[in-house]
Amino acid sequence: MGMSIKSRVKGKKYRPVSEINVTPFVDVMLVLLIIFMVTAPLLAVGVPVDLPKTKASQISSDEPPLVISLQNSGKIFLQEVEIKPDQIIPRLVAIQKANPNLRIFVRGDRLVAYGKVIELMGRIQSAGFDKVALVAQLPQ
Repeated sequence: MGMSIKSRVKGKKYRPVSEINVTPFVDVMLVLLIIFMVTAPLLAVGVPVDLPKTKASQISSDEPPLVISLQNSGKIFLQEVEIKPDQIIPRLVAIQKANPNLRIFVRGDRLVAYGKVIELMGRIQSAGFDKVALVAQLPQ
């Protein structure tokens, strides 16, 4: 498979040529890359929120965003940790000082009142964040 025999040249003997065949290795690595690219977004967000559906295009970014989720019950989550509404601004100010260019995604349940989502976005903006986006789900 990975060895070949050189032809006899002017009375020399046959010599095996050993070369590493990297094609199977590359194939396996590409398959693993595709698997990880597909499963990574599924593992990113763990707070169950019934997102509204829209046909808007997806936002692409190199840096992973900070996700704030607002459930129908009124609970607020920073990434996957529940926080009280009065703790949002101090935590976001501390995060903003560490990374001022961080993008924030707001995941609001589709049954949450529009005013609650806007109030949350206002708090995020008062903490110093300018890059705030709403997350929705593509229709089936």
